[in-house]
Amino acid sequence: MNHYRPLNRVYANLFVFAAQLLLVFSAASSAQDVKGSLQLEDVFEFEFASDPQISPDGRSIVYVRNYYDIMTDRRRSDLWVVGEGLSNQPFLPDAQYSDPFSPRWSPDGKKLAFVTSDASGRSQIFCYWADTGKIGRLTNLTQSPSGVAWSPDGSKIAFFMRVPDSTKPIAKLPKQPEGAKWAEGAKVIDRLVYRADGRGFLPYGYSHLFVLSADGGTPRQMTSGDFDHGGGIAWGDDSRSIVISSNRNPNRDDEPRNSELYRVSMENGKIEALTDRFGPDTNPEAGPDGSIAYLGFDDKLLGYQNTEIYLRAKDGSTKILTSGLDRSAGSPTWNPGTKTWNFTYSDRGNSKVASIDGSGRVKVLAENYGSNSNGRPYGGSGPVSVSRNGTIAFTVTGPARPGDVAIVTPEGETRILTELNADLLSARRLGEVKEIVYKSSHDGIEIQGWYITPPDFDPSRKYPLILEIHGGPFADYGDRFTAELQLMAAKGYVVLYTNPRGSTSYGEEFANFIHHNYPGNDYDDLISGVDAMIEKGFVDQNRLFVTGGSGGGVLSAWIVGKTDRFRAAVVAKPVINWYSFVLNSDNTNFYYKYWFPGFPWDDPEPYLRRSPLSLVGNVKTPTMLLTGEADLRTPISESEQFYTALKLRKIDSVMVRIPGASHGIAARPSHLMAKVAHILAWFDKYGGAEDRERIP
Repeated sequence: MNHYRPLNRVYANLFVFAAQLLLVFSAASSAQDVKGSLQLEDVFEFEFASDPQISPDGRSIVYVRNYYDIMTDRRRSDLWVVGEGLSNQPFLPDAQYSDPFSPRWSPDGKKLAFVTSDASGRSQIFCYWADTGKIGRLTNLTQSPSGVAWSPDGSKIAFFMRVPDSTKPIAKLPKQPEGAKWAEGAKVIDRLVYRADGRGFLPYGYSHLFVLSADGGTPRQMTSGDFDHGGGIAWGDDSRSIVISSNRNPNRDDEPRNSELYRVSMENGKIEALTDRFGPDTNPEAGPDGSIAYLGFDDKLLGYQNTEIYLRAKDGSTKILTSGLDRSAGSPTWNPGTKTWNFTYSDRGNSKVASIDGSGRVKVLAENYGSNSNGRPYGGSGPVSVSRNGTIAFTVTGPARPGDVAIVTPEGETRILTELNADLLSARRLGEVKEIVYKSSHDGIEIQGWYITPPDFDPSRKYPLILEIHGGPFADYGDRFTAELQLMAAKGYVVLYTNPRGSTSYGEEFANFIHHNYPGNDYDDLISGVDAMIEKGFVDQNRLFVTGGSGGGVLSAWIVGKTDRFRAAVVAKPVINWYSFVLNSDNTNFYYKYWFPGFPWDDPEPYLRRSPLSLVGNVKTPTMLLTGEADLRTPISESEQFYTALKLRKIDSVMVRIPGASHGIAARPSHLMAKVAHILAWFDKYGGAEDRERIP
């Protein structure tokens, strides 16, 4: 066994090196942090609001208040209430309800349904009676419910729930002796999509529609078959039917986006298709006079397409409301007070709440929509809710606001009702966030971005720069809260984050500049941003660093294969080899047809040409690979390929593996801290800390 010792010694040296880096990082932080600057452990202190549900009379809003438990290293939640004559206060009377979510008012406002775990840990639907303050359990489910929705008459509650299924075994083993402890049985897989990031191996079964009496009891299953049903619940005006979304097509595995709307009769369970086109039809919302608004588009197999709001009249006629917007729309909700549809969309990195009438006229009602946890400054998501008088409840974010509850009054006034992080942020100095707009060197198109300066910023000094690149790639950054990037700025770095071509919120054409061309000229957009920052005079052009995660990891790896101007790089959860990725990712039925012209074995050239692995022979930059070991979106085997290639070429490199972390590394606070600490330790090692006081 002596031949294994040199390999073990290499691994031991790597672990010692990583530990030394973290010790240096901690010591430097203690000596150099400006008093009151953001600290790694502060990630446990941030809170944010989500899913605000305004009562029908508009007087109170129940919302999910999210926080982090430092002892369990987990995100937790409670229901809180705020509103007219109410200070911000807990909604539930005690702590017996574990991590409640999905609060939904009955149409008369006398009840509130919500989901929480019972004593066995299974999720159940509970109900709060406003007149008595009593809370009762309505269900005894074996699976978790989702999409809870009251019928218009308040007599029923609809929801989705997975119905387990099983497969017949291929082989039969002899019965094990009594008391024997054999190994776990073999997993037999016969599905194209059999695992999902953050969930692992998918259990057999399908999501179906159920209807429950508002008084509780046994729910009635309304759909059947080997199909998943979901995407929102829209009750008919008479409470006798429900519109849902499902991909019930025979070739649904090969056409994952091709869902339709279906009307389900409460009387006999009959299912009627309401749409029939190639593309997604989802998120139905009931409107006046039997109309239905929903989201979708005609699928052209492009990397990105705008999601439109469609309006289907009672007679079956359909029109697109948002055809003139050239932005993706979300969360359509009928506003009875203004007789318009409310919805959300993002424009130039800022998410908005808006209204649209039947002729397609759009009016922006509020900006800075969204709620961010501890990660990066991505766009907002989640529902808005509307009262009978037209008051809209939503969440609001900003550079110094993770996520609070706000309203838009019928008169158009925006009011922020909570300040969930006022206590923490009053004792912390965040870096200032500023916008930057510049031209790409490739073709002169305008690129928008932002940069964060250190809390003690002095424009006469020279600072190291971190270029931080968003994932997606069809996503956008904006002037939103970001703990990760603020932590980098707190350690003396200027942090640049931009929306290169391919980003959303700039129109469909801008996003599809990278269709079948990613990575490509987005590289020029990013490098032009670095040059624009250097021109400002306070960036040290000899201390440039680059990092990014997922799609940003792809571009970080691509950049170090194209230039050596960066002192060091951290490539987080990347795709390195597109050929292996499309066959190993959890969405394997999607990427080969939307991001590439076909199967890799039929035309391997674009897969290799666009793979960072093809440029590894050019890399000179010291590079860290950082990925979660449970990542099923960009599996760690991608990082391992790049790491091995760099080591074979004798390039200074290290691989950081986050045990138990899926693609969203920041889902657990300690994982986020580990990510940021390793990034900064690596950059400090290669010159990022040159102007800080040296630790003896």
